[in-house]
Amino acid sequence: MVRIVGNDIPGERKMIVGLTQIRGVGYMFANTILNVLKINPSQRIGYLSPEQIKSIENVIKNPSTSNFPSWFLNRRKDVETGEDKHLITSDIAFTVRNDIEREKTSGSWRGIRHMFGLKVRGQRTRCTGRKGGAVGVAKGGKVMPAREGAAAPGAEGAAEAGAEGAAEAGAEGAATSKEGSEKKEAPAAGKKEAPAAGKKEAPAAGKKEAPAADKKK
Repeated sequence: MVRIVGNDIPGERKMIVGLTQIRGVGYMFANTILNVLKINPSQRIGYLSPEQIKSIENVIKNPSTSNFPSWFLNRRKDVETGEDKHLITSDIAFTVRNDIEREKTSGSWRGIRHMFGLKVRGQRTRCTGRKGGAVGVAKGGKVMPAREGAAAPGAEGAAEAGAEGAAEAGAEGAATSKEGSEKKEAPAAGKKEAPAAGKKEAPAAGKKEAPAADKKK
């Protein structure tokens, strides 16, 4: 294992492939580093000497000192310093996050697009980048009229469904009618028996006996 700029690289990898495992170093950037330092690209990275490892780290951290062209760098004309830099490892994510937050606070168009999670670089958004449902016309509409002498499609199924629904509705209605009749019968017996006996017996005896005695006297 060889450690370069905080990254552990297996020693059996070739130079170009091993250097590309460092975040921020691509294939062409690694090839340019090896050409500047005059290292064999097909060499195994485990055979590097400590001096060569240090020289590779210095070139990756400060490529401008090794006569690198500016278009090779991934951070040209920095907003804060105005210098041409090349970001690697965790500095890339940190810088990108700060740039997005600055765009949001300034209220720029790019910042607004970032706030709503939309595409920023002018891509199409009609068929991609959607978060809702599927695109297209909703299914459904008017049913075509059936021809004479031919059953409409789904008519038999609808008739069967209607018959089943009617049977279920009739069964439910019968059940409810039975329950209603039971409810009506029980209170009716209670109402007729108790008050009827009290009304007929007590007042009838008082009315008939008393006036009859007065008339005979």
